[in-house]
Amino acid sequence: MVLRFGLILIIAVTVIPMLSRPVFAATLLTADKAARVVTLRDVTVKDGEVAGEIVNQSKQALREVQLQILYSWRWKDEWHPGTDDPGRAVYSMVDKEIAPGQSARFNFKPAPPLPARKDGFFDVSVKVVGYAQVYR
Repeated sequence: MVLRFGLILIIAVTVIPMLSRPVFAATLLTADKAARVVTLRDVTVKDGEVAGEIVNQSKQALREVQLQILYSWRWKDEWHPGTDDPGRAVYSMVDKEIAPGQSARFNFKPAPPLPARKDGFFDVSVKVVGYAQVYR
């Protein structure tokens, strides 16, 4: 009985909110075609915080732009790396509508903050991994 109630509760919490969201048809694009639609510029990284601009190169509005922020850990001594790699990948959605030909600023601060260590450094990269185009 408790197990069944728990299962019903899990379904209610996860499925019902999804039913109230608008449904968009997904179109898969190659990286070069996607880059013709949306690009990043003026990306800066300071103390793990990433900022920049998302540029809409298309003729339709964009929204729900999803970014992948990759914190790759580079060991000071690659021949003898440690066992505790603090690298991670984070996904962040920029929830702004961007008109055709326009841009929008984004800012991401990692939580928890990146650890301060002396045995290496973070190599940070950002790329667009998803977006929705609005056809009106």
